[in-house]
Amino acid sequence: MSSLTYDLTLAGLAVGSAAALTGIGLIVTYRATGVLNLAQGAIAMVCAYVLRQLVVEWGWPLPLGAAVTLLLVAPGIGLLLDRLVFRPIAVRDVDPARALVASIGVFVLLVGGAALLWGSGARSDAPELLPDDPWAQLTAVALLAALVTVVTRWTRFGREVRAVVDNRALAALGGIDADRVSAVGWAFGSFTAGLTGVLLAPYVRLDPYGLPLLVVEVIAVAVVARMRSLPVAVGTALAIGVAQAQLTRLHPSGWGEPLLQAVSANLFVVALLIAALVLPGVGSRGTLTRPAAPAVRIPGVVWLVAAILFLLPLGFAGSDLHTSVQVPALAVILLSLVVVTGRGGQISLGQAAYAGLGALFTALLAAGRFPGLPRLPELLALVVAAALVAPLGVLTGWPAIRRHGLALALATLAVGVGVSRFVFAQPYATAGLSLSRPAGLSSDRAFYVVELAVLAGALLAVSALRRGRTGRALAALRDHEPGASAAGVPVPALKLLAFVTGAALAALGGGLLGMGLRAFDPSAYDPVRGLLWFAAVVVLGADNLLGPLAAAALLVGLDAGARGGVAAALIGLMAILIGRFPDGPRWVLRRVGLTAAGARTPSGGGVGAEMRSPDTRRRRTGGNRPAGPVPGAHTLSAHNVRLQYGHYTALDGVDIVLPAGQVTALIGANGAGKSTLFHCLCGTLRPRSGRVELDGVDITRRAAHTRTRLGIARTFQQLAVFPSLTVEENVRIGAEQGRRRDPAAVGPVLRLLGLDGPVRHRPAAGLATGTLRRVELGRALAGGPHTLLLDEPAAGLDTVEAEALARILEALAADGMAVLVVEHDLDLVARIAHTVHVMEAGRIVR
Repeated sequence: MSSLTYDLTLAGLAVGSAAALTGIGLIVTYRATGVLNLAQGAIAMVCAYVLRQLVVEWGWPLPLGAAVTLLLVAPGIGLLLDRLVFRPIAVRDVDPARALVASIGVFVLLVGGAALLWGSGARSDAPELLPDDPWAQLTAVALLAALVTVVTRWTRFGREVRAVVDNRALAALGGIDADRVSAVGWAFGSFTAGLTGVLLAPYVRLDPYGLPLLVVEVIAVAVVARMRSLPVAVGTALAIGVAQAQLTRLHPSGWGEPLLQAVSANLFVVALLIAALVLPGVGSRGTLTRPAAPAVRIPGVVWLVAAILFLLPLGFAGSDLHTSVQVPALAVILLSLVVVTGRGGQISLGQAAYAGLGALFTALLAAGRFPGLPRLPELLALVVAAALVAPLGVLTGWPAIRRHGLALALATLAVGVGVSRFVFAQPYATAGLSLSRPAGLSSDRAFYVVELAVLAGALLAVSALRRGRTGRALAALRDHEPGASAAGVPVPALKLLAFVTGAALAALGGGLLGMGLRAFDPSAYDPVRGLLWFAAVVVLGADNLLGPLAAAALLVGLDAGARGGVAAALIGLMAILIGRFPDGPRWVLRRVGLTAAGARTPSGGGVGAEMRSPDTRRRRTGGNRPAGPVPGAHTLSAHNVRLQYGHYTALDGVDIVLPAGQVTALIGANGAGKSTLFHCLCGTLRPRSGRVELDGVDITRRAAHTRTRLGIARTFQQLAVFPSLTVEENVRIGAEQGRRRDPAAVGPVLRLLGLDGPVRHRPAAGLATGTLRRVELGRALAGGPHTLLLDEPAAGLDTVEAEALARILEALAADGMAVLVVEHDLDLVARIAHTVHVMEAGRIVR
């Protein structure tokens, strides 16, 4: 091995060792607590600053300072996070996305706090804990990995860790101290973060933003290891570190030189992109928000006050509005998160990348440097830039089709980091680039007026989107994605639409921000900024239009002084509190008198109004109703359907036909295959072999929402309603997205189900189970289906409600509808069913 190769290998091992430490800490924390600690980099940065403070500023001996930092401060941070933030979230077993929001809050809080305490400038005098010898670092990594492997695999504590992660409540019932397991996981994870920080600080710039982002980039090694395998994580980290070092030997010429240089300096970012976008997602439970209440209705007087506050700089701030011009532009950027996150429920941590691309494209177009396009006037360049960036929203929208929760957060963060490293940080894209304002708008006051006009237009556009059919579909997607698909909402296309719209808005705001500052500043759009923006919008109201305005004013105003970090610290603290107390904002809003949209109803009618029966001419008992074919009817059938999960056979050659005008019942013990067959019929599962046919046409590969639009409606065993929408809006979703798409069908369906009183204007959140069953059934019927699939429709109903449901189903079948009921209530089955199929071990036995 040549001397150069050997030296580069050693350098790569040093970098890989630090990355391996991060991977070990992330995996241990995740396996002990179920939380991917996105604040790992921020903890590393704080510990590096603490060691520097003790050794450089206060003159402590390095061994003593290192011992205090790594054995007291770092584990102490982990214990505090466990006790004050994440343990209450785990005990309440709230949506996993709440833990993600809290983790982002911790990241932002620590970054802001460090900027406040130590300033935002880079420090180059961080003390060296270990000698500049990669073998020492590699030895430390190997020892840590071996210790963790032994403890987790062959000790009682390791078994307890796995039990707590799988089911915390059940583990506690089994006598395991879940709190102790969680505390140890957080303490060790923070220790490895601190060790990573103090090892990296002497060799990279130590500042509140650079080091945390550097550690975020190496999350890839933990994702590649599926958040489980320490040897895979360590091996991946070392391999990437060595490969990155060896690539520095290459010096190609021509057009490929800038690209290769960028890749060789950011191989961990490449790994993050591959791990987040290509490999199967990890931790994909949950979306960001599944609100229990609708969006808050903001009184007109509040909007009037907001308008006055935004106009104040024109009257009292003089001619220099350098700070003020940033607020409307940032508000437009944050409005993109209202569309993607607030209304669509999709986690997007990469909006800063789209804002930066908007500013960059605007500058390139205005300078005549954009390939294939001539030089454009500044305002036209801004519009064209937004149009060019919009399709790039597919970069985050496409992963969102199959990813949720943490997996989607990692994918969008990876896109943001990739754009920052491979575009904004590269001279070939930004060298010598300036951004000027349009002619006639050089003064701050004139440009501020234009910004306010653009902001007003963006607010009106987003408001119209939220109130219309697309907005209701997005709210349904956010509240219950399977339910939205069952209602006929084209979920993949709608997700792409949300991300594309969000990218266009972010690009528009980013271009405005660049013009306001008269420069393209890559640091204004780095991924850390994107995390801060995301946290601010979530904290101040993701699904209302006032939240982005307040967030923009807060972020710009608090950091307008000489020392930055105040806004980040405050937003981070508030994000932690939101994760810790998810019902807190609604309690505050109720205290100040703001009400939820649709919460007030006219007097004279209750939520529990009895379900009305259909016209008496349609009432028949199951024994008197004819069972013959209905002219012009549709028939759903399954033929020789088979499905296996590993070695377990769920369906073994099942055949079933659902005739029109009949109620077909499917009964059997738990595990017999009823639900699996049900899901194959409605499109949420695809059989391994066999066919599902509608009128003889194979629809086996058709998606769930496509089958709904073909006339196959369904309900769920677990209620699938949209709590943030009113009863009428829930039913309207089915009418707008179903087979007939007739909004006029809403009224008759509400009357049929006894929902046409004051209850129609009530939010679905908090209604009784019987009422919600009717709402779900109404949504299914509003689309005009010819086949209705019901999964335990009587679950949670009392005797009166079950009797009313039976009359409704009898009437629907009498009108020619094919009805399939999977039900355990044998009395209900005996009353309404024409045909009863019994399933056992994946087969229909009779």
